[in-house]
Amino acid sequence: MLNQTISSSMTSVGKFIQHNIKAALVLLLLFLSGCSPAPQEFLRLSGMTMGTTYHITVRNPAGEWTEQSLKEALDKRLAAFNQIASTYISNSELSQLNTMPAGEWRQLTPMLFDILVMAVEVSWLSNGAFDVTVGPLVDLWGFGPEKHEGKPSEEALNKALEEVGFDRIELDMADHKIKKGAPLRIDLSAIAKGYGVDAVALWLESLGSTDYLVEIGGEMRVAGLSPRGDQWRIGVESPDLEVDKTTPILLGNIGVATSGDYRNYFEENGVRYSHTIDPRTGRPITHNLASVTVLDPSCAFADAMATAFSVLGGDKTIELAEQLDIPVYLIEKTENGFSSRYSSSFAPYLEQEK
Repeated sequence: MLNQTISSSMTSVGKFIQHNIKAALVLLLLFLSGCSPAPQEFLRLSGMTMGTTYHITVRNPAGEWTEQSLKEALDKRLAAFNQIASTYISNSELSQLNTMPAGEWRQLTPMLFDILVMAVEVSWLSNGAFDVTVGPLVDLWGFGPEKHEGKPSEEALNKALEEVGFDRIELDMADHKIKKGAPLRIDLSAIAKGYGVDAVALWLESLGSTDYLVEIGGEMRVAGLSPRGDQWRIGVESPDLEVDKTTPILLGNIGVATSGDYRNYFEENGVRYSHTIDPRTGRPITHNLASVTVLDPSCAFADAMATAFSVLGGDKTIELAEQLDIPVYLIEKTENGFSSRYSSSFAPYLEQEK
């Protein structure tokens, strides 16, 4: 799919999603019991990164780390990643890329190029439902850094659409270079957290650890066994705040990402406008998909696909998930509350609980 030079655009329904549905992915703290191994066998780290929080539980590789020493090494790596992919750091590699004039080639570091290649892949797989250039549309509808309400004019909408499009980005696969065909603004917030999770997980494995849970902003990846000695378990919480219902999922070595739309919106003249923008139309989505949870060995891929599925809606999500054999779990708003359904490849993760 990716030729020597790829004309593509990256999609992501960006930074606005990270603030809502992440709260629906809840860890079912299995290690809170006397069944756990000796406390020193596992280290628990937490902190801030990418404008959100991180939590890590990891079996101490060879018993040679303390929580402080491992956290110091981890924070240095996360800071280096932010220096590459953050839009909030003015001199980050991504920020410099966004100020680069259109029509010029620029060589990228391997990590940033790798993120962009994956973003391009998801853009093509989802037929443009994922687009990391969607920022101008997000801002236009009032879901960006400067919040406001109100439907934009058709003139303003058409102008914003001219500044969006993953197909205006070229990637040179041989030399790791990029060229923008328009003055696009790239935002990786719908894939960067997942990629950061993967990077931390691989780093822990390089240290010799085979049992861990890495979570950044609600996206996570697990491997091996939990401190209790069995599989890691998470719970997907219903969006209905009046109903205390959580669907437990037992995991193997896999990444998990959840995205959705049911808390961030505005209403005008009786019409509800979602924060989730379809980059293909420039307008908020109108379907009833409330949340989607995606499983994949790559948390970055799961992260990006969760955003794409949130744009596509329930029926198209199931259709594409079955075609690509992706495990997905959907929660949809109905007249009688919320209902759930899932792709066939997701079923085993639920059946293990029975």
